[in-house]
Amino acid sequence: MSGLPAGDGEFALIERHFTRRSRSPDVVLGVGDDGAIVRPTPGHETVYTVDMLVEGRHFLPGTNPERLGHKALAVNLSDLAAMGATPRFALVAGALPDADPQWLAAFARGLFALADAEHVDVIGGDTTRGPRNLCLTLIGEVPAGAALTRAGARDGDDVWVSGSLGDAMLGLAVLEGRTRVASAALAALVARLEAPTPRVALGTALRGIASAAIDVSDGLVGDLGHVAQRSGVRIGVDVGAIPRAAALDAKLGGSERALALQCLVAGGDDYELAFTAPSALRAEVAALAGVVGVPLTRIGDVEAGNGVVLHEHGAPLADVPRAFDHFAG
Repeated sequence: MSGLPAGDGEFALIERHFTRRSRSPDVVLGVGDDGAIVRPTPGHETVYTVDMLVEGRHFLPGTNPERLGHKALAVNLSDLAAMGATPRFALVAGALPDADPQWLAAFARGLFALADAEHVDVIGGDTTRGPRNLCLTLIGEVPAGAALTRAGARDGDDVWVSGSLGDAMLGLAVLEGRTRVASAALAALVARLEAPTPRVALGTALRGIASAAIDVSDGLVGDLGHVAQRSGVRIGVDVGAIPRAAALDAKLGGSERALALQCLVAGGDDYELAFTAPSALRAEVAALAGVVGVPLTRIGDVEAGNGVVLHEHGAPLADVPRAFDHFAG
């Protein structure tokens, strides 16, 4: 890693916080050169993904740096999970307003704690001075021909989602002063926003079961829309079946319904997995929830047609909220 102007020990800080001996014997050359060298696993295909987090756009100024280190890696791990890939290596790039050693130490703690938990080696990256902007590239592997994609959903499939949806955006709405929740519920909501849990084990377990998959990062309605488009199908979702926290459920039935619906179907930042699977495999999917320790809920079905249709109490939902748009004002 390099790029922060010299003068106050910035290079030494990067060396201290981000350079570690690689654990994997497949890393031939890691941090410290112009490029990293790794050995691919025979019989596997390589999966690459990259995500950028911009302060003020994807996270609030003043966000806990340890949680931010976790999230910067987690959002990429979530993409690999949606592909059914096993994560292997990470490249970390970022623009930072300064080389604050306390901020960097906390960020590195969060990053490497999750990297260690998921057996990911950080093998390189880059830094420069500028508005805070974090960009990670992850490299994963999947047995040849076994990757999950957005293009495999078929008429008659079930639609499933892991965990619960809307928690992160409800937490953000509270932090921005747009709503209120009981103090006992707030910490869990904010944790879902700032330190999401990537469903890596679920993703690899879905190989051979799921027909299509995507991670819910920009909102359920938008992300399922990508699956519908790539698969050439229509996806129907029962809003009442979507799993959600009690705090969100209470708002959905009250005066803040519009806000709650936005969080639930279009808020994003959930980093759960939405996937389709043949209805004949319903028992296998249900059993999988116990194996990976993550609740899995059937929320809809796939049929001939195109697009995503939300329905509630048997009727199409009017005024469906729009999913997150990275270029919206």
